[in-house]
Amino acid sequence: MKIDLPERQAFLKRLHIFRGLQDAQLADVAEKLEERCFEAGETIVRQNDQGETFFIIYSGRVEVSAGRGRRARTLGYLMDGDYFGEEALLRKRHRRSASVTARAETVALVLSRQDFNLLLKQAPLLRRNFQVAIDSHRLIRRTRFKWLQSNESVYFLARKHTVVLLQALFAPTLALILPVFFIIFFFVFPSPIFLDLGSLALACIALWMIWKWLDWGNDYYIVTNLRVIRLEKTIGIYDSRQEAPLSTILSVGVETDQVGRILDYGTVIVRTFVGRILFTQVHRPQEAAQMIEEYWSRSRAVARQADVEAMKRAIRDKLGLAAPPPPPKQEEPPLLPPVSRRGLGRALFGNLFSMRMIESGGTITYRKHYFVLFKQTWMPGLLGVVCLALLGYDWIRNGLNLGIFPLLLLLGLLGAVFWWLYQYVDWRNDKFQVTQDQIFDIDRTPFGREERKSASLDNILSTEYKRDSFLKVLLNYGDVYISVGGTQLIFQDVQDPPAVQQDIDQRRVARLETKRQAEAAAERERMSSWLATYHQSAEEFRREQSQQKADESEVK
Repeated sequence: MKIDLPERQAFLKRLHIFRGLQDAQLADVAEKLEERCFEAGETIVRQNDQGETFFIIYSGRVEVSAGRGRRARTLGYLMDGDYFGEEALLRKRHRRSASVTARAETVALVLSRQDFNLLLKQAPLLRRNFQVAIDSHRLIRRTRFKWLQSNESVYFLARKHTVVLLQALFAPTLALILPVFFIIFFFVFPSPIFLDLGSLALACIALWMIWKWLDWGNDYYIVTNLRVIRLEKTIGIYDSRQEAPLSTILSVGVETDQVGRILDYGTVIVRTFVGRILFTQVHRPQEAAQMIEEYWSRSRAVARQADVEAMKRAIRDKLGLAAPPPPPKQEEPPLLPPVSRRGLGRALFGNLFSMRMIESGGTITYRKHYFVLFKQTWMPGLLGVVCLALLGYDWIRNGLNLGIFPLLLLLGLLGAVFWWLYQYVDWRNDKFQVTQDQIFDIDRTPFGREERKSASLDNILSTEYKRDSFLKVLLNYGDVYISVGGTQLIFQDVQDPPAVQQDIDQRRVARLETKRQAEAAAERERMSSWLATYHQSAEEFRREQSQQKADESEVK
């Protein structure tokens, strides 16, 4: 295909990397771009090869991978408007950091090293745009998120600015005064105790610094082709993931202070239907916001294009025209994780103690974590063990008899068993369920009241999970918060809250997509019927109009 100059210029204008260029500069860049086509399966660039060109994908789909053999792993997929190869040119590196392979027929616009360097000289501000992309791509290659879906690619990944790390290290750095004093005391008053205290203090401060550094590196801000995500984690204390689909974004803004403007950091504010997702104190916030806006706009454009293609197919069906063969469908991830095989315990006891069950109809049921069960049952369990031990001791010492003391112990043991069973049933009756179209929070007291809260998956605006204590992080349980309109449902103390959140989001996305497709199909059916009727009746209307004009002429 041949892409004319106006189309190239309009295409480049949508990309965040060319923000700041005047129309004349964009036209100059568009003229220098070379058009290249690649077949599906063709390797575009290989890892460690010489890097002399910059690629922009005009149409198609490519896979980015790193490593070879068993160490090879897919980093993501790039589509229309994505680009690669800038790092080898901008950092004056002559080796490719990853391999790129076409997974569909792909058209790319290619810029040579010479033209790339000339472009940066003509518009120095563009280097900032490229630098944000390079920093993000380098972080993506070093980081893996197991909870991403198989059809999900990370477009933007960032952490807090290094100034935040320096602020966190200020207190432990100031604390270095303490071991210095101990060392001075050791030389003034030669005693091993001062040297030991100084060494201990230095070791503790070093561990403190390492912990601060690791804590700084555990917060991530992510934009994928499906959603925007904020990850926060304090080692051993706190763990949270807040996210929202790209379709729920309302606006993207930037907030900075005087120090942030000097050091080039600030907060990117992503406003959604339910509230704000803050990318706090990221480097180059203006450029980061531009990237997010571009991917947000791109997701809307893809949805509009899909609607247009569907409308074309509907009109063809109404007119009885042969439809062109559909493009090959990309493999979609399974809606739910595969169910593990039934072990011996599951075969014997069924779901007596299961914390996650997939029931008939695909309903997922969660119970609270085992630790909650332990907190509810440890007292009757301990009472039962004590009664049983004393009863056994009494029978060993005095033989089998039904005196007052053994009878009281038997009554105590029986009461402990009923108490334990009551607490177990109370734990078992607290359920959280995710069906194909709703979520439920069911709280039922044995022999008592039942409270049931529900919400449609269609009305969920955002989800977030939290593990806000050392014990919850250690045992991997916490709360999942589901925002529904002006209220909030909470799946409390569930095991592996990230997986629960992912189950909900996958069901929600599937439900919304099904509903959107049904509504769009109904609208297409209505519109295509009108258009087909107009098309079929147009000739008849023209004949009637001609006949009417002829009749009027005869009358005159």
